[in-house]
Amino acid sequence: MYAIIMGGGRVGLALANLLIDNGFDITLIESNESLCTELAGELDALVINGNGTNSKLLEESNIEDADYFIATTGNDEANLLSCILVRKFNVETIIARVSNPDHEEAFKEVGIDRVISPEISAARDLAQFVTNPRVSKLTTLGEGDAEIIGMTITNDKVVGKRFKEISPAKDFIIIATYQNGKLVIPQPDNTIARGEKVSILVKRGTLKKVSKKLEK
Repeated sequence: MYAIIMGGGRVGLALANLLIDNGFDITLIESNESLCTELAGELDALVINGNGTNSKLLEESNIEDADYFIATTGNDEANLLSCILVRKFNVETIIARVSNPDHEEAFKEVGIDRVISPEISAARDLAQFVTNPRVSKLTTLGEGDAEIIGMTITNDKVVGKRFKEISPAKDFIIIATYQNGKLVIPQPDNTIARGEKVSILVKRGTLKKVSKKLEK
């Protein structure tokens, strides 16, 4: 898979490293020349010094071969313009970072496939950890309709029961357990142990209810 990332800041760099680790071919476009030099020595990727809002530069990056274009700069206007330009190249998936929530609708109206706000996502996660301090990890799905959370089973009312007796339920489903640090898909007749670490898919607004059911 081939992805072009616009923006070599913290978000773009972290994303590039993650995608490279997952076998992606990466081209990173960055307008700051000194940062480009630094990134070129750090990443196993093609780093281009230039502006992603320039059609000619996009063509030079082989945009027509890209499976993904991801605009990650902190400038919403630049991200929006680059994504609009990229649409004419028929890139399969276009993703944009948006810093100002008020701009999100504009991105969606021009047909951007995914609009992500790292700042808002981080704030939501922090709020969940504040309001639900026992949760060990959390991932938000879709538009926040559901979450994958990590918990440790401590409620004696469920310890010793079989997974099929409590999951799936109306508001949640236990999707994984961890044995010796390895992820295991729970089988219906497996018995739930005290202290067992689990990952749970939870509907929005039901986290406290589910936490009360599985933890003390």
